[in-house]
Amino acid sequence: MEERWSTEHVLSLAPDAASQKAAGKLSSPAPWSGTGTDGAALWGECRGSGRTPYRTVIELATPAYQCSCPSRKFPCKHALGLLLLWSGAPEAVPAGPPAEWAAEWLRARHERAEKRAAPPADPEAARRRAERRGARVAAGAAELRLRLADRIRHGLADQSTAGPWEEVAARMVDAQAPGLAARVRELDTLPEERLLEEYAMLHLLATAATRVDNLPPELAATVRARVGYTLDAAEVLAGPTVRDRWLVLGSRDTADERLTTRRVWLRGAKTGRPALLLAFGRPGHAPDLALPTGHLLEAELAYHPGARPLRAALGTRYGAPEPGPAAPPAGLTVAEAVAGYGTAVADDPWLDSWPTALAGVVPVRAPDGWHLTDGHHTVPVRPSAVPEAAMWRLVAVSTGRPLTVFGEYGHQGFAPVTAWSAEHRPVGLTSV
Repeated sequence: MEERWSTEHVLSLAPDAASQKAAGKLSSPAPWSGTGTDGAALWGECRGSGRTPYRTVIELATPAYQCSCPSRKFPCKHALGLLLLWSGAPEAVPAGPPAEWAAEWLRARHERAEKRAAPPADPEAARRRAERRGARVAAGAAELRLRLADRIRHGLADQSTAGPWEEVAARMVDAQAPGLAARVRELDTLPEERLLEEYAMLHLLATAATRVDNLPPELAATVRARVGYTLDAAEVLAGPTVRDRWLVLGSRDTADERLTTRRVWLRGAKTGRPALLLAFGRPGHAPDLALPTGHLLEAELAYHPGARPLRAALGTRYGAPEPGPAAPPAGLTVAEAVAGYGTAVADDPWLDSWPTALAGVVPVRAPDGWHLTDGHHTVPVRPSAVPEAAMWRLVAVSTGRPLTVFGEYGHQGFAPVTAWSAEHRPVGLTSV
């Protein structure tokens, strides 16, 4: 029997609270007709205000959605309602072959995926484009080094020649180095006491970018990723893959006016390797990827190349996510977490944080903010990493007893993502 998604999992796909509420009204069989599933997709027609029902189809693996309604939200309330119906009332979504209109969309989606995976038509032209970009990036990085040196030469306290960094960031965009541009823009927002540190790290990255062809392959891949080179998932998946049963440790969404980014952290049950999946959505569109925390997913992952591989692309799945172990994941002491991050930074100097599970820690409120302590060592919680109300939720989960907390540990402290309660149920800490 196929694994049905939980209500919590379905609602995590919603782009906003209003969509969650509207979907709840469509989660009963009454407005639906022609529903069905073949294990890989769902489809159905939902009665609306017009004479023609809205046709909704969902491909479950990604997931991906299509609906004939005019909503600009993605997934729309009809897709969410159909998922809730399938989750809560399986008998209302019988097994069978897809309706023709649903099968047509699924076929077209499959054909587009095959076309994206096809190799470039002209490898020689692709090589020439890569060479031209490499030259632009190197020139932009060299200019950035000069700008940073000029600021240091005049002194951080001398603001007479220190204009905003936006002009320099624009130059990095012109040089096709968006990663450098993003880090340069952050310089205008940093407190003065952190400027010298960031100047040094940015100068190191720019220097590496000017001689990337002379670096070891793994470090060169890290530098390219930091500078802003990207790889398509199909390109990554063409390389080696790792098959495992991956425990979903947690997820976090961040958004700006252009994009919503979802980070999902996994750990291999057999390999013990951590992995980070990224998914993106336009404003009003929730990212496609949604894996329930605490579940296990048997799948193949392909890691992006780098000196400290972490980001991965999700390849073939072998079934739906299944409930994970009753016990919380294995964790580290605070001292072990600090040492682990130090080892990771030795491979990737620009690494801000590393996924870490802390075992046996208790949340403590101090005058300088929140901390997690294991009774021997204490680590501060990054103030901007988690809402204040979520930290009080962590206190309620702990009730003064040690618990396991997963998050990201780095030089600015710990960013909690998930905690495991006394009943071993994962509790998300990234929102309230």
